[in-house]
Amino acid sequence: MIFFVYIIYSHLLDKFYVGYTSDLEKRLLDHNTGISDFTSKASDWDMKYTESFPDRQHAMKREKEIKKKKSRRYIEWIITKQMKT
Repeated sequence: MIFFVYIIYSHLLDKFYVGYTSDLEKRLLDHNTGISDFTSKASDWDMKYTESFPDRQHAMKREKEIKKKKSRRYIEWIITKQMKT
């Protein structure tokens, strides 16, 4: 099973959210329908970035790497870098 690290963005909150999942469509729907506490504050979440991994462990490691930086600038750089490739 393939896992994904993803970054979503809410214009309403002007915030990013980083997570991982094996089902991107379902997870985005979950975020937009209030399933997650943090993302329940908005319903306009847009998928901005995805990265695939062969297993859950690698996806979790990458998610933690991104979150550990605690940097909006880094997240924006990741998204911009993907758009250029």
